[in-house]
Amino acid sequence: MTVARVELLIRQLDTVWALWEYHLPGIDDAACLWEPAPGSWTVRQDAAGHWVADWQVPEPEPVPTTSIGWLTWHMGYWWTTTFQHCFGPGAPAREEIHWPGSAEATVEWLGALRNDWRAELLQLSDADLDSTARTEGLAWGEGLRLVEVAGWITVELTKNVAEVGQLLLLRQALSARGVA
Repeated sequence: MTVARVELLIRQLDTVWALWEYHLPGIDDAACLWEPAPGSWTVRQDAAGHWVADWQVPEPEPVPTTSIGWLTWHMGYWWTTTFQHCFGPGAPAREEIHWPGSAEATVEWLGALRNDWRAELLQLSDADLDSTARTEGLAWGEGLRLVEVAGWITVELTKNVAEVGQLLLLRQALSARGVA
């Protein structure tokens, strides 16, 4: 039995989403804002009350450690820009994408992105997946077929979810030793 490519993409997305849901009980506001090391990149409120992510161009070498808040903003940032570019009116600028301000709101934001992405994928044919029309002008994916971009979404999500899980474990271990 041959599995359609869209079905395979959905299965992969659902698998990493199950890992994300496994970590959810440990994600609260304090966990999101916990900085694992001095100089960590995180999210901070600006003068207007928006939660903005630390960012530097070019990235410093080495790249700083990050907080869960930063990682979840990063997940929302690349998913929002990719989704809006491929299926919406166009990608917003990085500066326009703010962290929602709480763990609960962040979980809702990322869940909505997952649901919207999943719904759009389910409507695609093989010809749609092989097309570069939706990725035309995509800053990091120019010339890639939509199937390649969809695969990247799942790989990037997997990486970020694993990083969140590792930070949760580190925080828990340090807390048990009275350090965090």
